[in-house]
Amino acid sequence: MPLLTEDAKGVYVIAVTPFKDDGAIDTDSIDRMVDFYEGAGATGLTILGQLGEAPKLTAEESRAVARRVIDRVAGRLPVVVGVSAPGLAPMRELADQVMEMGAAGVMVAPPWTLRTDDQIYGYYSSVAEALGQTPFVLQDYPLTTNVSIAVKVIDRIVRDVPTCVMLKHEDWPGLAKISALRATSDKGETRRISILCGNGGLFLPEEMGRGADGAMTGFCYPEMMVGVVEAYARGDAERAHDLFDAYLPLARYEQQQGIGLACRKYVLAKRGVIASDKQRRPGSALSKFDVADIERLLARQSRRLAEIAA
Repeated sequence: MPLLTEDAKGVYVIAVTPFKDDGAIDTDSIDRMVDFYEGAGATGLTILGQLGEAPKLTAEESRAVARRVIDRVAGRLPVVVGVSAPGLAPMRELADQVMEMGAAGVMVAPPWTLRTDDQIYGYYSSVAEALGQTPFVLQDYPLTTNVSIAVKVIDRIVRDVPTCVMLKHEDWPGLAKISALRATSDKGETRRISILCGNGGLFLPEEMGRGADGAMTGFCYPEMMVGVVEAYARGDAERAHDLFDAYLPLARYEQQQGIGLACRKYVLAKRGVIASDKQRRPGSALSKFDVADIERLLARQSRRLAEIAA
C-alpha cells in the first residue's frame, strides 16, 4: 500500500470498533463495516481513533483490529491508524507494527499536558524523530485534547517536519484556521499539506469552500460526506449544500457530547453495518426518548432525500 502523502483527499471514514453484546470485539462486523464504507465511496479508513474507543482496547486488541481492517481492504483503500499514547515508546511500537501490516500512515493527537507553542512544536518534532519515515497526521481537536494549536505553530511544524503530511482539522470554530493555513501555503511560505476535517461533517461544505481536501470523520451516513466532497470537486457547490442540508439534522444530533457515539452505533446497527450498538464500558446509552428522536430524524431525512432525487 502506498504511503500517505500531502496530496491525500476525499473521505477517510473514522471507523467505529464493533463489539458483541458481551464486550468482545466483533470481527464479522469489522469485515461487514469495512465493506460498507468501501461501498459507500470512502477514499480511505481511519481506525483506532477516539470514537473508535481505542483507549478501551488492550495493545493486543489494537493490533488485531488493525490487522483485520488492513487485511480486509487488501490494498484497495489506504488505512490510517491512530497511535496516540502518553509516551513515545508505545506510540512508536504500535506505529511500527501497523506500518509493517500495510497501513498508509498514522495519526497523533497532542497530550493534554502541552500548553505553550514551543511545547507543542517540540512534541511533534519528537514524534517525527520517534516515528522515523512513517508519515503522520497531526490531529487538531482542542475540544477533546484541551490543546489549542495556533496557525503559526502548525505552519512551523509543516515547514520543519516533512513527515507531517496531513492535518486532521477539528477545531471549532475553525473555518478561519483553514483559510489562514491555505494562505501561507499559497504564498509559498509552507508546504501545502492535506487538510481533512472532522466534527462529524457538521461544517463540511463550508470547510471545502475554505480549501479543505475532504473529510476525516465518522458520521453514520458516510455517503453524505462522499457526495459533498465529490460535488465540490466537480465545482457544484449548490448540489453539495443541498445534499448536506438533507442530512444536517441527524448530523447535528449525532454531535451531542455524551451520546454521540451511541447514536452513531445505533444507526449503523439499524443499517445492518454492525451487529450490535454495544460500547465498551464506560460508555453511554440511549434512552427511549433518544431513540424516538433518532427515528423521527431518520424518517424526515428519507423524505428530504426523496425530494432531492425527484
